[in-house]
Amino acid sequence: MSVTIDIAGLPRERITFAPSPLAELCMALHALSQPGHHPRLTSWTTATSASLDPCLADRLLEAEFMWRSSFSDIFMPFAGIPGEAGRPSATLAEELDVMDRLDDERFVGAALEHCWLALYNEGGGPSPLKNPAARAKALEVAAARGPRQLDFSVRLLDDPAGVRVWLRRLLEDCDEAFFAETWKRLEPGQSADARHKAELLRRKGLPAALKDVSTALSVDEGLTTITADKMVHGTTTATDPRIGGGLVFVPTSFGWPHLLVLHAPDWRPVVHYPLDTPEPASGPGSVELLQRRMEALAHPMRMMLCRSLARAPYTTSELATVYGITAPEVSRHLAVLKRAGLMHTRRQGRYAQHELDLAAVARIGSDFIEGILR
Repeated sequence: MSVTIDIAGLPRERITFAPSPLAELCMALHALSQPGHHPRLTSWTTATSASLDPCLADRLLEAEFMWRSSFSDIFMPFAGIPGEAGRPSATLAEELDVMDRLDDERFVGAALEHCWLALYNEGGGPSPLKNPAARAKALEVAAARGPRQLDFSVRLLDDPAGVRVWLRRLLEDCDEAFFAETWKRLEPGQSADARHKAELLRRKGLPAALKDVSTALSVDEGLTTITADKMVHGTTTATDPRIGGGLVFVPTSFGWPHLLVLHAPDWRPVVHYPLDTPEPASGPGSVELLQRRMEALAHPMRMMLCRSLARAPYTTSELATVYGITAPEVSRHLAVLKRAGLMHTRRQGRYAQHELDLAAVARIGSDFIEGILR
């Protein structure tokens, strides 16, 4: 599973790194609504939530599906304006101005993105502003989230202009309440990181720059396709003439463990990458490796073998005797564990002794959380 970005023929100067205050505000709102995703931000989320004006906190609940369960593309409007530079603005006010210039269909489709995530790669289907069936589906999904979300979605479909004004005022109030001070603290570090990665791209090339962005990103030898290792399928292109070619990398201080790839049709692709991503002790783990490990441990006999292998080294014949199965059966189970990187073997004279890699097993919990949230 992965998201791929076609960059065949894309000039290097069309790959840019830049912070986005509006995208970071989205991540800050997500952290406030899903503090369990971001244990490293506990002190910030706790203090900020406690200081929020109750009226503002109540208003945030109305539209929180735009940042709680998905990350609406509406917070990266620079990627949705055809024929322009396609990069973030320096200030939140400037980015809100860009958001105001999205046409109604693009604005509403991005705001209600959560209603058709399954159709994201196909353009999200017909517009709910024009298609009764699409409208009914959007409202059905919104109703499942709660009455406030349903009311907001009805208002959005009936009065897009009014909701635009309401949403901008909400985000401006968030800026005044907590984000302006937070962004003042975060922006220098994000700008420095963007400059560093742009220089790395210039001096050492795209593979080195991608590796520095995230171990979940890679590019093929021909430098034609970037792959993001995520538990989702998706494709996009950075050379679509309808929107204008380009690829933007946007850092986030609030994002880990999320690595986001905007890959909506008719939008420029954007990679929203977390700063200060902790590196796994045993090297970068892929979603495929995580899947192999989960499958390896799902078998009851392999779980029993792990119980012994976690306590001491064992030979194949010893394990066969303990569990009453044949040595070839033990070998097959051990091969699965070895392919999953969960055990290692060492020679002791003429015997091969097998032992569980406790560090690798201990990482499965955090790898699982990072993998499904990436």
